[in-house]
Amino acid sequence: MIRCIAVDDEPIALDIIRSHASKVPFLEMKATFVNAFEALNYLKTEAVDLIFLDINMPDLTGLDFAQVVGNKSLVIFTTAYPEYALQGFELSALDYLLKPIAFGRFLQACNKAYERVSGNTKKSPYVFVKDGYDWVRINLEELLYIASEGNYLTFQETSKKTLTRMTISEAMEMLSAEDFMRVHKSYIVALDRIEKIERHQLTINKLQVPLSGSYRDELLERVK
Repeated sequence: MIRCIAVDDEPIALDIIRSHASKVPFLEMKATFVNAFEALNYLKTEAVDLIFLDINMPDLTGLDFAQVVGNKSLVIFTTAYPEYALQGFELSALDYLLKPIAFGRFLQACNKAYERVSGNTKKSPYVFVKDGYDWVRINLEELLYIASEGNYLTFQETSKKTLTRMTISEAMEMLSAEDFMRVHKSYIVALDRIEKIERHQLTINKLQVPLSGSYRDELLERVK
């Protein structure tokens, strides 16, 4: 389990982070704080692996807070101001989440934290997605394609399929851009599983996937 806290002077923002964190099976939200100084006092006696940290806070900014904490904990900055991104990364932040924070993007940042805390510097070979009340492991080496229908996605692996409530944009944020590509408004494919490229469709594991003309040229460049 990754022990974490969240620091944000806006209670609504904390509620969103707390709700997102409750859906991630390897996160343990130990505490949340609207006051940065109270959070620093907490850290004097309690060790945490990860801090979700707002940048634009009164009295003590998130950037100043991160400098005080140093490398004792991983930091994921959360803010509504994209102009702070460069400063955040200069402080060796693990990630930078722009509000309003979509769950898929939040989960991507959490997966980075899991890899770092577990000592695995390689890209994780799997992701977890929610299917009803359960969390299902998607093995990326087995993933053929993802199909979208409304706000639901089907993750089609070699031997099984999983339905989850998520947008296709959120799914793309979870995946490696080197290994996966969007080829249609409703489809993402694993590049190394493509068997045949035709004018308007692909063949993957003997299954047909539609190919939009707007993505065709990029796909051909990617697979050369």
